[in-house]
Amino acid sequence: MSQPAARRTTTGQWVGRFAGPAVAALVYFVPSGLHAIPGMGHRPAAAAAVAAWMAVWWFTEAIPMGWTALLPLVLFPALGVFGDGGALVAVGRSAQPFVDPYIFLFMGGMALGAALEQWGLHRRIALLIMRAIGTGPRRLLFGMLAATAAVSLWISNTATAVMMVPIGMALIAQLEASEGRRLRHFGAALMLAVAYGSNIGGIGTKIGSPTNSVFAGVVSRRLGSEVGFVEYMVAALPFVLLFLPIAWAVLWRGGRKDTLGPGQGGDVIASELARLGPLSGGERVVGGVFFTAAVLWIFGDPLRALLAPGVARAFDGFKLGGKHYEAAVAMVGALVLLAVGRLSLAALRRVPWDTLLLLGGGFALAAGIEASGLSVWLITRLSGLESLPLITQHGVVASTTILLSAIASNTATVNVMLNVLPASRPLMAVSTFAGSCDFALPAGTPPNAIVFGSGYVRLPVMMKAGVLLDVLAAAVLTVYGVTWVRWVLP
Repeated sequence: MSQPAARRTTTGQWVGRFAGPAVAALVYFVPSGLHAIPGMGHRPAAAAAVAAWMAVWWFTEAIPMGWTALLPLVLFPALGVFGDGGALVAVGRSAQPFVDPYIFLFMGGMALGAALEQWGLHRRIALLIMRAIGTGPRRLLFGMLAATAAVSLWISNTATAVMMVPIGMALIAQLEASEGRRLRHFGAALMLAVAYGSNIGGIGTKIGSPTNSVFAGVVSRRLGSEVGFVEYMVAALPFVLLFLPIAWAVLWRGGRKDTLGPGQGGDVIASELARLGPLSGGERVVGGVFFTAAVLWIFGDPLRALLAPGVARAFDGFKLGGKHYEAAVAMVGALVLLAVGRLSLAALRRVPWDTLLLLGGGFALAAGIEASGLSVWLITRLSGLESLPLITQHGVVASTTILLSAIASNTATVNVMLNVLPASRPLMAVSTFAGSCDFALPAGTPPNAIVFGSGYVRLPVMMKAGVLLDVLAAAVLTVYGVTWVRWVLP
């Protein structure tokens, strides 16, 4: 495969490269309340300067986002963010977040997803779901949305979209051949179902999107509480199930304009399944390991309680937390697949490993904000938000996150938002979910950009459906946050 041409640096990126350090210098050197926190000296200003620098570079994509995430490794020790303790201690405290257990949970999860992709099991699962839902135009559209979301629960939304676009294109070609005309409206709806299903489905599990791991890690560092795998799913999965029919209704409003007959979508699905052939030995092994990992995650609390005493005896009193257990399950599953030859190095090379740096940088930023005293200053400045009615708080957080994620990476957006929001699990969860809910612009998420290149999705069509879904997502998340999320994540 030929390598893609390197992207040219845009004017915005050049501006961002200079604006980042310039803004940081202003925050650090200009006298402000950041320098007046008793007993903290310049440390809050230093942490705020680094946070501002990272935010500017993340939002403008001035340099690769994984590189930006490494700034705390250099700047926190250099600026004394962690206080007096020696250079080695400062470097250690800056580096420790990059080996947080949640990093290994996401690493193992990505490796398991790579194995599903390598053996095509994710494709088989998606096709079987679509066949089960039905092949009439309405059902076909919902089937594409639901199947894409189901796969995106467990592997990256980008990989899901890349897999589902050819299936969608084949379905459109078959329907157009049957109807004898170009299906401009239904074709666009089907392609957008791939993008939106990928985004929505990734919200549902802890390993579905990097933003979810960011949430778990920041909550652990800022609040000292863990969000377990099942606890997260209980909070997030109902939103996925609630919002998928809403997304389908919005897409069908446009797709039905083509007034389709029964179509021949079933033939395409049957043909694709036939081409996959019977379930291979590799698929069986990968499916078995993945299913076992999922069961171990779901029943993690009772199993961890059984394991904790033995782990404490074996490792000098080490306390086995939920994040350690979940990370161990993910990594052991990946290592087993490697050992039995069901996960290749070629498949691993396709995994976006720089995402781990982005996660680590977010965790390091949270650690610096907490240790420097900046968190105390932010709490006092954000007290106005906390004084608002609960529904207004959640509405502001959901709307702001969706707006920011339209112009910047959702992982970068959530990294910044979770570090400046009040220390409230419901608010932070709503911001995390909202980070995957921009549907209006190609730049909003990688799946949006992928389907935009299909030839069926024009920018006005995406914006018309996407802006409506953005507004609906903000409204639904506002109510969902003050009701369900506050109950399950108090």
